[in-house]
Amino acid sequence: MYYQGAVEGAANTESGSRVFVYEVVGLRQSEETDQTNYQIRKSGSVFIKVPYNRMNQEMRRITRLGGRIVSIQSVGVLQQVNGKAASGVANSEAMSQATSADSAEREGNGKATPVNTGSEVKGSAESPAQSQPKKKDTKGNTMTQAKAKHADVPVNLYRPNAPFIGKCISNEALVKEGGIGIVQHIKFDLTGGDLRYVEGQSIGIIPPGVDKNGKPEKLRLYSIASTRHGDDVDDKTVSLCVRQLEYKHPETGETVYGVCSTYLCNLKPGDDVKITGPVGKEMLLPPDEDANVIMMATGTGIAPMRAYLWRMFKDNERAVNPEYQFKGFSWLIFGVPTTPNILYKEELEEIQAKYPDNFRLTYAISREQKNAQGGRMYIQDRVAEHADELWNLIKNEKTHTYICGLRGMEDGIDAALTAAAAKEGVTWSDYQKELKKAGRWHVETY
Repeated sequence: MYYQGAVEGAANTESGSRVFVYEVVGLRQSEETDQTNYQIRKSGSVFIKVPYNRMNQEMRRITRLGGRIVSIQSVGVLQQVNGKAASGVANSEAMSQATSADSAEREGNGKATPVNTGSEVKGSAESPAQSQPKKKDTKGNTMTQAKAKHADVPVNLYRPNAPFIGKCISNEALVKEGGIGIVQHIKFDLTGGDLRYVEGQSIGIIPPGVDKNGKPEKLRLYSIASTRHGDDVDDKTVSLCVRQLEYKHPETGETVYGVCSTYLCNLKPGDDVKITGPVGKEMLLPPDEDANVIMMATGTGIAPMRAYLWRMFKDNERAVNPEYQFKGFSWLIFGVPTTPNILYKEELEEIQAKYPDNFRLTYAISREQKNAQGGRMYIQDRVAEHADELWNLIKNEKTHTYICGLRGMEDGIDAALTAAAAKEGVTWSDYQKELKKAGRWHVETY
């Protein structure tokens, strides 16, 4: 994923051959990073453009922020791949939405779901590592280079400086009585525009007003919870699953509410909303109708999973998608705190009842169920229970795994699969890297 860094302005003044792209992992959220344009994402890489005369300075800053540089590429090389002149700006216009998202407020637990926007530049390669010029073998023949993935997926149709103005159609509570927090299913009317998207993508929402510095609020990204045809299957709507962020200020003890999540949760039918996007290619479904799809979600991380399941199993969706009639197997492991917090419960259980051979539903209800050690049942505990089954599925080349929600589940999932793989003498960490290379391991956590 490409993100223009905090030094972008300086980079633009340099020639293409004197600008470099740092691939960075491990950046930590802090007061200092809040003042930069760095996208602080817990999984995946951040790509930062740096002019030659600031390379050492930027290296020191990245180290200070807890980051680690894993590769450095010349923008000139990247532009050769993209067929661009060496202007010092590698597809800056196409990346403008991602840039704005970099400094957006991250509202956690699906309320502003981070999105891998890596290959959103149309016609460009996925990452610097994949953007090398074509090499020649010893016989002088050009070696085949992999084509950019999902080249036909719509991205950045609407940008922050010219957003689409949609209207709220409905805003419905998803948490039942006795549940924890506020989570809403919000549907927007897209009539009159050209905002197209596919399952697994996200849209940006620009809340009204100004931030604490008196500047217009930045956009926040939210995973789309509907299929490309919308909840009404008429290609005229898009839906989100939004939890209102609420927490106690660590110093004052004052209750703080997320700006954008609160705005969305309080929308009324007929209200106008500024929408950007779509963005994201990390979480897209494979086109294979016989694929196996493992889904692991916590809270509002269910949003993209709902879109997948509707596309796979809903009768009206299948009717308008003759080219995609899912025949494979899907398994959702869904973590929530209480039974009233099971989002879309009726929809999920209806699909399970209708397609018992193709869909398996497993809940991890932390405040009601116990794990093997007698503690709370989290999603990673369910994965540990079924680790051997999951491992056998994952080994199948037709299997794709999707993880969305709180980052805390990742270590437990890895530990469980490490143990299962070790029974066959396989090192899970190495195997997982191969899955990622093959595009079969998809993660959005925060």
